[in-house]
Amino acid sequence: MKNDSNIATMPIIRIDSLDYPGVEVFGTLTEAQLRNRLEPEKGIFIAESPKVIHVALDAGCVPLALLCEEKHITGDAASLIARCGDIPVYTGSRELLASLTGYTLTRGVLCAMRRPMPRKVEDVCRDATRIVVIDGVVDTTNIGAIFRSAAALGIDALLLTPSSCDPLNRRAVRVSMGSVFLVPWTWLERPVCSLNEIGFKTAAMALTDDNVSIDDPQLTAEPRLAIVMGTEGDGLAKAVIASTDYVVRIPMSHHVDSLNVAAASAVAFWELRDRTK
Repeated sequence: MKNDSNIATMPIIRIDSLDYPGVEVFGTLTEAQLRNRLEPEKGIFIAESPKVIHVALDAGCVPLALLCEEKHITGDAASLIARCGDIPVYTGSRELLASLTGYTLTRGVLCAMRRPMPRKVEDVCRDATRIVVIDGVVDTTNIGAIFRSAAALGIDALLLTPSSCDPLNRRAVRVSMGSVFLVPWTWLERPVCSLNEIGFKTAAMALTDDNVSIDDPQLTAEPRLAIVMGTEGDGLAKAVIASTDYVVRIPMSHHVDSLNVAAASAVAFWELRDRTK
């Protein structure tokens, strides 16, 4: 292990062992350990690929350390290293880094970043007209895809129930292409119906006998609407559905009864968008 003196202004640390102090954040710590619920101010998340890391930095996320393949130090990671300032930059062979992280790095760069402190629901939703509630969705790919659609299709904020996947999970961040940093979000600890107290009508995406089509004009006429999405397997709980102002269906053909939650979210976000903006 030695510092690379060929790049004098960059804190490059070459590792040839998985035991080097500081690199455990990229490999041996679990997502739960990184999140650190007991001490949120010490929480960390991992962003992967230069593009996603740049989006996180643009959003104000604080970098703690970089891990990259040697060839990327003067390539894809060069602008990140310059931008992140005096933080450790760990590097080593492609094989060593893959054995540390458990996978081959996408675009060869990871960044450990300080997790933002949780925000209040009222603050996240203060100026919003269209928000999404993600209830019990645990698949990281679906979470990332929902965030990407939300950012692209005009959703102002996202709320997640505690049973949902963490949006700052490494894979969710990567699938979202950094969209988790573009749309405000926070955890919803109270029942979905509590959103009525801050001026939202709630619309559960579900299949019931008593529902309205997604193209019903009364939905788009709502000045503030919360779109409630559940898992594609079990869907939303009956109690959640019963508590909402609307139950909404997407009309289907060929006897298909439902869409993947990520696909359904894109349809819902576009159809129910605020058309006054």
